[in-house]
Amino acid sequence: MSAGRLILVVGPSGAGKDTLLGFARDTLRGRDDIVFARRVITRPADATEDHEAVSEAEFSSRDYLLSWQAHGLSYGIPAACEADLAAGRTVVANVSRRIIPAARARFNCVVVEITAPPAVLAARLAARGRESAADIEARLARQVGASEADVVLVNDGPVETGGRRFVDALLF
Repeated sequence: MSAGRLILVVGPSGAGKDTLLGFARDTLRGRDDIVFARRVITRPADATEDHEAVSEAEFSSRDYLLSWQAHGLSYGIPAACEADLAAGRTVVANVSRRIIPAARARFNCVVVEITAPPAVLAARLAARGRESAADIEARLARQVGASEADVVLVNDGPVETGGRRFVDALLF
């Protein structure tokens, strides 16, 4: 096990994970003991998510701390984060629930699930404009297994409220 702590952030699309991650990143700026991993994704860049956009070929040529496939895309957390963990830092990463068991087997993990009521999820998904109404409906209807979360945050209010609760969860 690594000396540091890996915080796995999970939750449904539209729950506000990236918004709360951005709030926490800004709030904790300047701390060298917390690292926010930037995901690598085979999807074009857009304003709703901070990620490194790459082609499938580029994705396949790299090493990852964790990687997975979802919705026809490849996702990865850069292997460089392993050095941060070895140095005793906390690494915060937005991941799929599917990789929790493998991550827990390798790292000192805390799982933080961010969620919101279905109506809030639907409104947020529609606002980001990446999916059709039918795609949003299918996404909301999808049954997802238990996240094995250590902390669950319901993010259905102002960003500052959810953001402060998220920062508190990262620092416990």
